[in-house]
Amino acid sequence: MAQLDLHNVRSAYLRTLRSPWKMRLYFLRFLPSAFFWGLRIVEATPERTTIRIPYSWRTQNPFHSTYFAAQAGAAEMSTGLLAIVALQGKPPVSMLVTGIRIEYLKKAREAAFFTCEDGAAIEQTILRALETGEGQLFTATSVGKLATGEEVTRAYVEWSFKPK
Repeated sequence: MAQLDLHNVRSAYLRTLRSPWKMRLYFLRFLPSAFFWGLRIVEATPERTTIRIPYSWRTQNPFHSTYFAAQAGAAEMSTGLLAIVALQGKPPVSMLVTGIRIEYLKKAREAAFFTCEDGAAIEQTILRALETGEGQLFTATSVGKLATGEEVTRAYVEWSFKPK
């Protein structure tokens, strides 16, 4: 029964994530930079998320490519959403970015898509934190690609999970 409840809680949360207007309101209230940059959730499952960052005047730097901080924001969001989904239906756990390392491989001069596929590993880290009562670290990888599939950015976002 508990497994079914967890599935229902996650499904409801994922439906909210997939609603463009609800996410825009959420961004406006809690993540104004994501709202300003025009970040969009393209895919959200418990295992994988993809965030789209447009190439526009809001995200552009003086060198006619996507600003590094906007790319970092999209990378962080793609990893953080997996953690938020994994936390649904569980006891309270604090989550915090404790480190980030990014490799900029090519100028992003068009929309880029940041994907993280570490959902299962993030969930295991959260479960380990809940079982042990100790903080746990996990480094998630987010890969930014153009629509052509060409990789432009690779980000490593270290998250700390600690039971409250």
